Amino acid sequence: MRQSGKILAEVLEELIANVRPGISEIELDRMAEKLILSKGGEPGFKKVEGYDNTICISVNDVVVHGIPTDYVLKEGDKVGIDCGVFYRGFHTDMAQTTVIEGGKNQDEVVKFLQIGEKAMWEGIGAAKLGNRIGDISKAMQDIVEGQGGYSVVRSLIGHGVGRELHEDPEVPGFLDRPILRTPLLEEGMTIAIEIIYNMGSSDVVYSGDDGWTIKSKDGSLSGLFERSIAITKRGTEVLTRK
Repeated sequence: MRQSGKILAEVLEELIANVRPGISEIELDRMAEKLILSKGGEPGFKKVEGYDNTICISVNDVVVHGIPTDYVLKEGDKVGIDCGVFYRGFHTDMAQTTVIEGGKNQDEVVKFLQIGEKAMWEGIGAAKLGNRIGDISKAMQDIVEGQGGYSVVRSLIGHGVGRELHEDPEVPGFLDRPILRTPLLEEGMTIAIEIIYNMGSSDVVYSGDDGWTIKSKDGSLSGLFERSIAITKRGTEVLTRK
């Protein structure tokens, strides 16, 4: 999983560097597959039944699971890329969101994304032996919703990751029960911590007829940040890093 995560971190860094006006979503998808294969991995998302792409791409009000199309990115677009790598029997999962310069309300969007990334790292910091899943959830929710106006999406959550892309335990970005009633973090657990949040309401809807793309119900911008981590005696290990 360390090697899988290293491949994924390198690929996602290059994809984000290529998010610019004039490039299409499908071009980024093809780039991702080529990079993963060149590094000895396999596109993890292509192992999900019914999904035929290497990345999910979330532009503007798309929250998650956006299927890459021939849409050409332009100035001011908020762009989230979610990607997975399968390597020697194990999955890792990672997402990053950025904004292309030149749009209206640039400072507001940058702040929105900074808050989400901070929330993810706070969640990762809470992922340690002796804590519980609820400690991760609360850490992220406090950062996002403490801003006023932003909301964590309730219907989409983080998850365990390993031999399967999605495993137990569930890792919500919000706390919906007492922390002591959430799973205990144990040595050797590998989980994908992700914060999925909107600039407006937390409500989301399926968009169109592809069965995958989910957008914010009120049309507000959405953000997504995710890392795969391991719980170890030495502390939290981020697997998706170079």
